[in-house]
Amino acid sequence: MSAESLLLLVTEIFVATGMSRVDAELLADSLVTADLSGTHSHGVLRVPEYVKKLTVDGVDPSGVPEIVRDRGGAIVVDGGNSMGQIGSAFAMRAAIERASTTGIAIATVRGSNHNGALNYYTEMAINHGMIGWATTNALPTMAPAGGAERILGIDPLAISIPAKNEYPISYDAAFSGTAHGKIRVYAQKGLELESDWALDSDGQPTTDPLKAIDGLLRPIGGHKGASLALIMGVLSSMLSGAAYGTELGDMENGPIAGADGHFFMAINIEFFVDIEEFTTRVDAAIQQVHNTRKAPGVDRTWMPGEREFETRERNRENGIPLSEETLSDLSTTAKERGVDSTVFVAGFDG
Repeated sequence: MSAESLLLLVTEIFVATGMSRVDAELLADSLVTADLSGTHSHGVLRVPEYVKKLTVDGVDPSGVPEIVRDRGGAIVVDGGNSMGQIGSAFAMRAAIERASTTGIAIATVRGSNHNGALNYYTEMAINHGMIGWATTNALPTMAPAGGAERILGIDPLAISIPAKNEYPISYDAAFSGTAHGKIRVYAQKGLELESDWALDSDGQPTTDPLKAIDGLLRPIGGHKGASLALIMGVLSSMLSGAAYGTELGDMENGPIAGADGHFFMAINIEFFVDIEEFTTRVDAAIQQVHNTRKAPGVDRTWMPGEREFETRERNRENGIPLSEETLSDLSTTAKERGVDSTVFVAGFDG
């Protein structure tokens, strides 16, 4: 499907839940951008889940984020129980605006919900000559080192750094071997997982995505990944008053609406060094990675985010490939909300 048609369709579905068109389009754009990038685990496959959040599970489709504490470069935002994308974009914009005068600004968020792929927000900073930083808490799906109980979220970290002529550096990853959304994609496709991604409900390694969904995600780097996930959870929740860890809910019963928290930081490069000097040096660092001696069988060495930027360009030109299950779920959800999908996508009937 073309990105434009997909954006129109998904926007209309969210409008049908009671969201304003502006908020619905932002929410839809965050999902379509993920699919454009090839990150389908955070793309439109989540539309049915998000519609349920907005119509059944207590998330307020008309929730309005607001700044509730404001001191210099420190901002606290209450998301108003809106979808996480709404409060997160609001907070990142606030951090960027404040960093224009303070050099560094942090906006933390409470009263929020699942906010999708974090690089959607960190890349907002790049257009302002800034470095973007973001993290969020997440439902517990991981055990600490030596544990066998879901008490840690995978609590991802995203950082985006502008370059001059090369693609920006844009890192976005959780502290688990993979994300639950990716396991769902593998389950849809009937694929086996990588051996170091997950444990079953007994704490044993598994490559079966269905067993992994009921089990545990494995932290990257053992205790190091588990510790970093814990720290991101603290930053995302305790600076704003949001829920931490098991206070968020659980995988069996789902998240508690309005309990999520996030952390966003904007770093204004011009406060430290000339932007041209900085981005020229970033380009050089990227080219050094590209030109490094390759290991046997490796044709190209990649920077964080490069694959995604190239995939966006390709999918914007050729259309976004979506699984049959995702297309069927979109069609069904559209019909349930009274949206005629064929109006937006010719011939699309699921």
